[in-house]
Amino acid sequence: MQPTLGSLFAGIGGIDLGFERAGFKTSWQVEIDPYCQRVLERHFPDAERFNDVRTVGVGELARVDGIAAGFPCQDISNAGLKAGIRGARSGLWSECARIVGVLRPRFVLLENVAALLGRGIGEVLGDLAEIGYDAEWQIISAADVGAPHIRERVWILAYPGCEGVRERGRDCGTGSEVRVIRGDGLDGIPGQPQIQGQILADANILAAVRAAITRKECRPWPSESGLARVAHGIPARVDRIRCCGNAVVPQIPEMIAKEVIKYL
Repeated sequence: MQPTLGSLFAGIGGIDLGFERAGFKTSWQVEIDPYCQRVLERHFPDAERFNDVRTVGVGELARVDGIAAGFPCQDISNAGLKAGIRGARSGLWSECARIVGVLRPRFVLLENVAALLGRGIGEVLGDLAEIGYDAEWQIISAADVGAPHIRERVWILAYPGCEGVRERGRDCGTGSEVRVIRGDGLDGIPGQPQIQGQILADANILAAVRAAITRKECRPWPSESGLARVAHGIPARVDRIRCCGNAVVPQIPEMIAKEVIKYL
């Protein structure tokens, strides 16, 4: 069965494109910007779309194997006011945690500027732990996969940690869902299926991606993007530049997705 992805703060779908290249199906996307919504509608016509992460109810969002979220960086970035993870924009991370905590996907991929390491990663990891998720993280830049610019980003991959869930009085999955669990799998939990083979929590996904980058196994990068940065008369030129500036290069999530899919 084809694995599914839900996308929060989808932007123009850079993460979603990377995952679809690796074999995932984008089930739904949440994005508030009207121009981005039009881009998503064109390139992901089969995905269901919602426009505000603050108001979308978890009952509206289909259960998915993974959730991706490039949550806002304005309060975290060195170029901003540096209010941190609880700022008005970057504080929308709490809505992401709310949705993850209820839908409980098999994995969560988060993306933000590298400055998150000094302005909020502790809170992000703490919030994830509160809802029973462990995590690993790695800084990977666009230049690492061959782009002609740096665009340094921190990538956080989280997955349900069985011990943390048990301590909070919850089980590690419901119904027929198969959860990826750290440690001994699901032994001793009544009514839960046993996971076969190596599990995601022990796979060191981001380390594997870093090794693949070192071996130059990423998708080739064109010498020039073709974006008309200064040409006059290009429709929505400012919107295009702004959206591309906020986006990620799809090669990175594609490499992450190719590793993740091995364990689903």
